[in-house]
Amino acid sequence: MTQILVADDHPLFREALRGALAPYFKDAEILEADSLESAMTTLNSQRAINLVLLDLTMPGAEYFNGLITIREAYPDLPIAVVSASEGVEVVAQVMSLGAQGFIPKSSPTKEMADAIMKITQGETWVPESMQAELEAVNEELATLLQRFRELTPKQIQVLSFLRAGLMNKQIAHEMNVTEATIKAHISAILRKLEINTRTQAVLLMDKLQLD
Repeated sequence: MTQILVADDHPLFREALRGALAPYFKDAEILEADSLESAMTTLNSQRAINLVLLDLTMPGAEYFNGLITIREAYPDLPIAVVSASEGVEVVAQVMSLGAQGFIPKSSPTKEMADAIMKITQGETWVPESMQAELEAVNEELATLLQRFRELTPKQIQVLSFLRAGLMNKQIAHEMNVTEATIKAHISAILRKLEINTRTQAVLLMDKLQLD
């Protein structure tokens, strides 16, 4: 039996996707998660999952953290990002970070089902209209993504707080750690991203922003 995990924090979209899949995957078991934490709990308890349909902005998954975390824990598990963030740079990033496909939430039901079927059969899939644009994505973005992949989930969280304008003391309070720990995270972030200042870090996060 095929098991598909739908990981999205919007109940109406999970229900809609479940309905869209039903006619095409009649024997499939559709599991649901509404955050990265619940998705990981489900994955850890259900070892037979064949595919994850992943939203990029559910709690815990922001700034590609969900994709990075699941890919690192389950390197062979097919992941298809299903997102309303349809810019070509976003698509390029998720494919570079190890997704097998990118399915826009605006896609017709039949196209979603066809894409999911191809991905479960081992193919990669992105909308045909995006393929030429993806080939033109510049080398600078690819280099940035390679550096970004080196960050840990905690460091990504620190970056998101930096982008929100929080100071070290405030970030430490939010993460329930010492200010020294935050300073160590920031030093590691700057080193891994090959930049020198917090401002540069924020500008990079703007470049990776998911609208």
